[in-house]
Amino acid sequence: MESEIILSFTKIMISKKFLGNDLLIVVEGGDRPHIGTAVLAVPRPSLTGDGTISTTASVLNVTGHKDEVICRILAEKASKKYGVTAVCIGGFHIDNMETGQIKEIVSAIQNFDI
Repeated sequence: MESEIILSFTKIMISKKFLGNDLLIVVEGGDRPHIGTAVLAVPRPSLTGDGTISTTASVLNVTGHKDEVICRILAEKASKKYGVTAVCIGGFHIDNMETGQIKEIVSAIQNFDI
């Protein structure tokens, strides 16, 4: 399943595929899509003991890449929502992004219904 997030200056493509009970998420966008990070999120009972579900995430970043923010949000949201192990890989790059553009990306990803 593929989705598109339209931003004021570009778009982000997000695809997801269930592999058995696990979920693979691929993110690409900007001027040069790439693999800049891989985030693995595993659901677990919250440490608060209140019965809610949280996640534990592990991250592999390519040196100098900042794609973890996007992939961590998506992997953790998916892991909690579906109660599965989720991996998010990919990358988003635009040269000389402005602070407002970065905030727009993070907000769009946080509001995206995975």
